Amino acid sequence: MYQLKMQNTSLANVSVSAKNNIIFGPINSRRFGMSLGIDLSPALKQCNFDCLYCELAPALTMDKQVNTITVEEIITELKTHLNSKIDVITLTANGEPTLYPQMSELIDAIDKVKGKTETLILTNSATLVDPNVYKALLKLDQVKLSLDAISPDVFRKIDRPHESIKVEDIVECVIAFSKEYTGKLFIEILFVHEINDTKEEIQKLNDVLLDVNAVRVDLGTIDRPPAYPVMGVSYKELHTIAMAFDTNLPIHIASRIHAEPNNAYYNDEEILNTLDKRPLTREDTKLLFDEPTQKSLECLIKDGAISVKHVSNLEFLVPSENLKRKRNK
Repeated sequence: MYQLKMQNTSLANVSVSAKNNIIFGPINSRRFGMSLGIDLSPALKQCNFDCLYCELAPALTMDKQVNTITVEEIITELKTHLNSKIDVITLTANGEPTLYPQMSELIDAIDKVKGKTETLILTNSATLVDPNVYKALLKLDQVKLSLDAISPDVFRKIDRPHESIKVEDIVECVIAFSKEYTGKLFIEILFVHEINDTKEEIQKLNDVLLDVNAVRVDLGTIDRPPAYPVMGVSYKELHTIAMAFDTNLPIHIASRIHAEPNNAYYNDEEILNTLDKRPLTREDTKLLFDEPTQKSLECLIKDGAISVKHVSNLEFLVPSENLKRKRNK
């Protein structure tokens, strides 16, 4: 999706002329399958956050959209591009998609034309405090909620939210939503070097996530040039962070684009112990293990000591004994 330059002040006078920019893709996403995107703010950035790591240019935060497109425009464009090969219709935006004022009506309209394709939204979670948004998102097949920090000071530093937003309210709504929602719920945490990657903040995130019903928790870092001069963390650091979370949490390391391989040697016992604490994808193991360890890993899979566990669209390697223990509980 295209990037936007810094917006000027007269936002209300901007007209939506780029109708073709409403729909983008399809994009083959590892996490969500073949995704057709709907940009609910194609003309300019409209967001209630101004995150340090955002790939869009900095802009003033807002608590509602000042420039909108109609449901009819969106559905007309969607019908043109939708086909049976699309796994998910993804609601996103140059900014925060839940600021779109006709979200409930839009979801209903998409449901009438989507067929077997599922609906997904990528949101920063802040507008869950609005009962109308909360109820609308319950109608979606998949929801990805971002939650970068729990401490108010860290939250304000990394996500730079609109002045009306309090992280305590967001956390309360995320927990409540997770218990009421019947679709696939994903949580995403994006780590920024020396901002939210401290042991204290990871522990606070861990404690909250233990009370959240999610099918997967994706740990990421900066993969694109950020709006502000901040740095991401390495794959090795992400793996260390992942290991710090409770073993019952469905943690997945999502960022690999600029990953630095660790390529360390592990014996069979260490391989099994690592996978027992934190199931890994094959992409993870290629970054974490050296070549002899990867050969040992394949032998353990062939011998049945390690099994493949399917979680949403991803495959994780798990000790077979681990799966047996969980089945017996």
